[in-house]
Amino acid sequence: MKDFISLHDITKEELEALLKLALKLKDENKKGIPHPILKGKTLGMIFTKSSTRTRVSFEVGMTQLGGYPLFLSSNDIQLGRGETIYDTAKVLERYLDGIMIRTFAHKDVLDLAYYADIPVINALTDLLHPCQVVADLQTVYEHKGKLEGLKFAYIGDGNNMAHSIMYGCAKAGLNCAIATPEEYACDGDVLENARADFKASGKELIITEDPIEAIADADVVYTDTWVSMGQESEKEERQKIFMPYQVNKELFGYAKDDAIFMHCLPAYRGFEVTEDIIDGKNSVIFDEAENRLHAQKAIMATLMG
Repeated sequence: MKDFISLHDITKEELEALLKLALKLKDENKKGIPHPILKGKTLGMIFTKSSTRTRVSFEVGMTQLGGYPLFLSSNDIQLGRGETIYDTAKVLERYLDGIMIRTFAHKDVLDLAYYADIPVINALTDLLHPCQVVADLQTVYEHKGKLEGLKFAYIGDGNNMAHSIMYGCAKAGLNCAIATPEEYACDGDVLENARADFKASGKELIITEDPIEAIADADVVYTDTWVSMGQESEKEERQKIFMPYQVNKELFGYAKDDAIFMHCLPAYRGFEVTEDIIDGKNSVIFDEAENRLHAQKAIMATLMG
């Protein structure tokens, strides 16, 4: 791996190595054992989409690895205000040891990775959110003791989370079920890639409009906000369409009794999930949020170490 752009691009062995390292770094962190793997190195963090968890976890993670995180908002750089991605990439590679970018257009990340000779990490685009899914898989492993053969159900919008969950499940050996309304289905190209990944893994991918079919006997139940950043004008329409996909006590009852509930956050209680589920005994959302720190440290250490 030169870059970390999509879980579709990496091998099962590379994903397993990331998860193993994330668990190791977390254990060392809990025991107070320092791991200055990136001492003296600098990560540039480009944000054109704001985020609580992404900024804090990358900044803290880079610091714990002994390096220096440099926050770059859209107001701090010329990217998007006339300077080309090529010029930005060639300049930043002279100053930095790695670039993390959280933005809207996936092509911007691909172009940045193509032109820059230093590692580029995709911290989210409208198409994919691979860092989150590494943390999610780490969390599932911690609570279930394995990944192979589990059923992972995603209920809601066919967005960047649904896309990366499919890729991650295929590479990690989980079965996956995705339930979305017809008009908010997953991207066709991503779905084609995911089907190929599942064929190679020998695991099952279910694509359905029926949330009950997806969640039946699931080990993991996952949802995400119905209205992502940039979709605020669609809020009322989306809420009406997605209400049958709300993860509530009735729907969650179709999953296994020991199923865990996950959400990448921020969550909007009373919409995509009810309070009794997200705050209930099956919810692991804060373990999941914490693991962003450790999973991303594993990614940075692997690429930049």
